[in-house]
Amino acid sequence: MENRFNLIDEPWIPVADYGRVSLKDIFTHAEYRALGGNPVQKIALLKLLLAIAQAAATPKDEAEWKSLGAEGLARRCLAYLDKWHDRFYLYGEKPFLQMPAIKAAKVQLFGAVLPEISTGNTTVLSQVQIERPLDDSGKALLLLTLMGFALSGKKTDNSVVLTPGYEGKRNDKGKASTGRTGPSVGHMGLLHNFLLGSNLQNSLWLNLFTSQQVEQMNLYPEGVGTAPWENMPTGEDCDQARKLKRSLMGRLIPMCRFCLLAMDGLHYSEGIAHPGYKEGVVDPSMAINNSGKEPKALWVDPEKRPWRELTSLLGFFEQTATQGFQSWQLRSGINRARDATKKFSIWSGGLRVSSNAGEQYASGSDDFVESQIELHSDTLGEIWFSQLKMEMESLDALAKNLYGRVLGFFKEQTVDGAKVAPRATHLFWQLCERDFQNLVDHCDQTEDAMKVRRNLRKRFAGYVHQAYDTYCPKDTARQLEAWAKCRPNNSKYLNQEA
Repeated sequence: MENRFNLIDEPWIPVADYGRVSLKDIFTHAEYRALGGNPVQKIALLKLLLAIAQAAATPKDEAEWKSLGAEGLARRCLAYLDKWHDRFYLYGEKPFLQMPAIKAAKVQLFGAVLPEISTGNTTVLSQVQIERPLDDSGKALLLLTLMGFALSGKKTDNSVVLTPGYEGKRNDKGKASTGRTGPSVGHMGLLHNFLLGSNLQNSLWLNLFTSQQVEQMNLYPEGVGTAPWENMPTGEDCDQARKLKRSLMGRLIPMCRFCLLAMDGLHYSEGIAHPGYKEGVVDPSMAINNSGKEPKALWVDPEKRPWRELTSLLGFFEQTATQGFQSWQLRSGINRARDATKKFSIWSGGLRVSSNAGEQYASGSDDFVESQIELHSDTLGEIWFSQLKMEMESLDALAKNLYGRVLGFFKEQTVDGAKVAPRATHLFWQLCERDFQNLVDHCDQTEDAMKVRRNLRKRFAGYVHQAYDTYCPKDTARQLEAWAKCRPNNSKYLNQEA
């Protein structure tokens, strides 16, 4: 087959403010600020770039990481891509992240494996859900996304097994089973977290793990491992597949689906079955709480946007390593980011999904979610974190009080307000989001910061009344009486030391 559409040279990666660029462009142009696309595409692309960076220049320790720098990392990545140029063709004898041997599997339409596209008898609610033809760049992005974010279900043709004797694609009756969920999705949609620097190259440098850090994680017996394009697996349970299961590289590029691009779709079957977080293996970008009897994951929740989880993600500022949610990507990178940059951001995102009888899909309130919070290195610390935690706990108390007051308003009129109260609190949090960055910026103990926090408290208290008034009308005398009786009193919150 003819080698064509090389991902190193062809534009296919969406970049904010620039459109599509190539892999070579990413490591050549320091002016690229951030990746584009939806949150899942951003995660998949960032993991690919990190896999290239780890393969090209995994530093031994922090001293080597610091001396490498963002520019040094970019140069090493360019040299690496030049060396492995023939492994990045989308089409050819060795197509990128594809398995020619899976050609016997049935072809699925591209729209059938995209969670946001309506296919079959699914109702189309907006233009976004209509399936459209994909060009080569779109196919490359889809292929990469499926490696970790494939949804479980019957779309995989598991009748094709590449490793002789492998039973992982059979059910108890010996028939082809439904495909497992991708390790980057999990049951409901795992929340992923990364550090972002002043530009894309800087972000890759901040998230790059050292060999020492990988060893300290005690998650990957094979260490960093070998990138799959250097040594592709030949089956679901071959030697290379088992090594990918036990290495960091296998979590960056999980290859949970074996695919081969066809004319109007792709041959599609389950690939490597990676262990989940309950088995003790996670992506470094996931946030997991191991303090209980069973590990708990931080899930994507469109009703609770990721910025509200900031104190959970940064709990290590005051906790031991065995308590609270821990994300290795953040825990390993925060201190180095504080030392290396004046300011940086925490980006969190993912896709919420539903499941029924083994079939995963995006439905109802399921959606893509992302948040980005900027942090200033000179203010970060336990004192800053304690203040932020107190402010968030106070906001939670406001939201709970609002919920109860809205319920009380409707109870006064012998009406069930169980469906209205959550909408009121959701509106409250939406209003708070616009001021959250300002709150994060002023959680130090200076006079100016305390003055800003007092003003913010007045604004947050106003949002409580705005949400209450929106959902609790006072048009009639009876409504007015209930409205006045149940209206939230925020004096305790306003008088609390900010």
